[in-house]
Amino acid sequence: MIKVLYVEDNEDNVFVLKSRLTRKGYTVLIAADGAEGVSMAASEQPEVVLMDLSLPVLDGWEATRRIKAGERTRHIPVIALTAHAMTGDREKALAAGCDDFDTKPVEIDRLIGKIRALAGGGGVS
Repeated sequence: MIKVLYVEDNEDNVFVLKSRLTRKGYTVLIAADGAEGVSMAASEQPEVVLMDLSLPVLDGWEATRRIKAGERTRHIPVIALTAHAMTGDREKALAAGCDDFDTKPVEIDRLIGKIRALAGGGGVS
């Protein structure tokens, strides 16, 4: 079973995506801000992190940089999720250390394909 850490401060987004991924067989952990996301990535060692970029306390850009700089977390793939898909955001996310990029609202089958590709498959359907 693939363990996903979803770093997101919007409760509606958390509810919808967590429900959809859980129904597909994923274990979903939630962090409400970037600092909590960095801490949970280290303690929980998820197979993949879904990172909102507009977060309180520590934004998703910096949280990703810290995850990728951490000895215990640099190997964890990070997928940036954003509702603000502006020109250059994908490149900026990749430069911050994200392994992939997707937009909100999330298209679940596309996102699951990205999770599978980065987390090594996992047998989740």
